Amino acid sequence: MKNVTAVIGSQWGDEGKGKIIDYLASKADMVVRAQGGGNAGHTVVIEGKKYALHLVPSGVLNAGTINIIGNGVAFDPADFFSEIEELDAGGANIDGIYVSDRAHIVFPYHKTLDALAEKARGSDSIGTTLKGIGPCYTDKVERCGLRVCDLLDEDSFRAAFAQRVDAKNEIIVKLYGGTPLDKEAVTEEYVAYGKRLAPYVRDTSVMVHEAISAGKTVLLEGAQGSMLDLDFGTYPFVTSSHPTSGGFAVGAGIGLSTACEVIGITKAYTTRVGAGPMVTELTDEVGDMIREKGREFGTTTGRPRRCGWFDGVVVRHSARINGMTSLALMLLDVLDDFDEIKLCHAYEKNGEILEYFPASAVALKGSKPLYRTVKGWNASLTECRTWDDLPANAKAYISAVEEIAGVPVKIVSVGSGREHTIAREDIL
Repeated sequence: MKNVTAVIGSQWGDEGKGKIIDYLASKADMVVRAQGGGNAGHTVVIEGKKYALHLVPSGVLNAGTINIIGNGVAFDPADFFSEIEELDAGGANIDGIYVSDRAHIVFPYHKTLDALAEKARGSDSIGTTLKGIGPCYTDKVERCGLRVCDLLDEDSFRAAFAQRVDAKNEIIVKLYGGTPLDKEAVTEEYVAYGKRLAPYVRDTSVMVHEAISAGKTVLLEGAQGSMLDLDFGTYPFVTSSHPTSGGFAVGAGIGLSTACEVIGITKAYTTRVGAGPMVTELTDEVGDMIREKGREFGTTTGRPRRCGWFDGVVVRHSARINGMTSLALMLLDVLDDFDEIKLCHAYEKNGEILEYFPASAVALKGSKPLYRTVKGWNASLTECRTWDDLPANAKAYISAVEEIAGVPVKIVSVGSGREHTIAREDIL
């Protein structure tokens, strides 16, 4: 049996990964967040209480689970402490949270530059969350970033940080005409974070390796979705990291030889936030109906999400680049009231059939979805607890998803709570 499971978003994020991580974490010894930053969010509902998570892994809501913020994460200390204070007040177990000493730190100048650059793009804006994640990863790649381990050595941090703030203030003022940061105030703020953070810091790659070697059950938790991957997403309308199984391996510090179940979290329809191509987008009353019933508004930003029918081209693409072994089909109950439901199985452009997702956003312009239509079930699914409880037409829809995606559906979600999760087989 595989003791490592990666939970991947197969679309543009917001697929319901937090719920499935929470569901699986009840059987897991460790949950690892391996990439992204506070620009992503998971919403988990337990006994009617909603928890919004951004940096802390969703396993925090399960007593006894170790929660790792890995080296691939863009780590914001301010957001981190704000989040764990809320979790502590809500009764969550925050004792088992650890942060990688190799994670890069998001500083205020990253957020300032994020906002200024986005404004400068004008009509070509990417639609970032302005959380500073892109500029943080830019510094990482440019090899001028500061990591959690740097924050723990006060003297060397002060010297390095002063240099960074001076350099960033030059860009903020001279390139964008912005207001420079108060170097002294920001330095003292982050020196204090370093002292407060020290008890949480570990070489988490060692912790993950030891857990796997000991036969512990480890979940790798994704942020965002595969279609926002820096290489394989709808570039340039993507995130700044790799929310794919390969990115998780690097961001958690494990090797490719690790046996791994890869679960693709997939909405029964399609959504995305921000700019960029979305072939199945519905801008009519059907799209509005999906948005309202699915409560499709961003966990982090509150922005309304763009909605459309299930896009099988997208999910097939995600399944291939991630090596998905199964799907978890989320929010199936949102489609309860439709007489007919459509699934896109390919695109058509200028008479050419496209079955694979193209690299260029320009290539997608003018593409039209080719749909398969199935009958709706016109019944509430929220009381279904087993596969046999599902209406025949709902099962037929799931079968169509499996056929188009080429991956079996092993989990079906029919509501927001833990109890609204139907497992066709034991994943862990």
